[in-house]
Amino acid sequence: MGTHEYEDDPRNSEVTISINGDLVHRNEAKVSVFDAGFLLGDGVWESFRLYNGHLSFIDDHMDRLFHGADSISMEIGKTREEILSEIQRVIDANGMSDGVHIRLIVSRGLKPTPYQAPWVISSKPTLVIIPEFKRANEERARDGISLVSVNTRRGGQNTQDPRINSLSKHNCIAACIEAGELGGDEGLMLDPHGYVSTCNSTHFFIVRDGEVWTSSGEYCLDGITRKKVLEICRSNGIAAIEGNFTLDDVRLADEAFVTGTFAGLTPVVSFDSKPVGSGSRGPMCERLQGLYIDLVRSECGG
Repeated sequence: MGTHEYEDDPRNSEVTISINGDLVHRNEAKVSVFDAGFLLGDGVWESFRLYNGHLSFIDDHMDRLFHGADSISMEIGKTREEILSEIQRVIDANGMSDGVHIRLIVSRGLKPTPYQAPWVISSKPTLVIIPEFKRANEERARDGISLVSVNTRRGGQNTQDPRINSLSKHNCIAACIEAGELGGDEGLMLDPHGYVSTCNSTHFFIVRDGEVWTSSGEYCLDGITRKKVLEICRSNGIAAIEGNFTLDDVRLADEAFVTGTFAGLTPVVSFDSKPVGSGSRGPMCERLQGLYIDLVRSECGG
């Protein structure tokens, strides 16, 4: 499962989920087969962490949610404050305070018949909030993951905008399947021009000569952890470069790591079955992991 490997928690068998404001046991949580999210992947989503009773970087996540909805011409039908209030209600209903991962999904709503036109709709948007007691496997933060290059590429904004957190994830799923067949934990994807873009479920960085490199961001999700790492670098005097680089640059990297909301920063120890750098977590990754934890603590306490 790569960076999404987690510690099993038996409390999750009893969690309560919100569906359009109704709190239901997870075994009873259902949406209609006529929901646009189920039929077409028509909607947007966010995931975020609950630390020490605080939702980490929640303003950034809400900004991205509403931007994504606007990008697909979908009115969520609730204010930011109303959504945050419902998230808190779900947290309270489950007695949660720490080590929690929350998935928020908003689809366009129910359709009177299976049909793609977004104006053929018969309900308000569907809003689902799924909380779980979910901690990342700490061994991954130390021991790292393996990446492989895949043929599945990220598309441009004129196909399916890869910067939006869309419910339609086929592009990433195809890369994930390919990576699994090649024996990797994740697949490293190129953009339409052949430059490194992103992984199928995380953002990708390399370190060369003390500089931290990542893609231009034009062909990958507007990652919040990615953005925080770049901010950390710049505020700590670490050169951080967003731009185009190739698979040959990856092969020559001193270190590599990936970022994501669930696991934070995870080292990449091999690429296409060959070691990256020393083949273990490098000093820059370890330093940035610590600085990222400090940033989370500064926002959430603890």
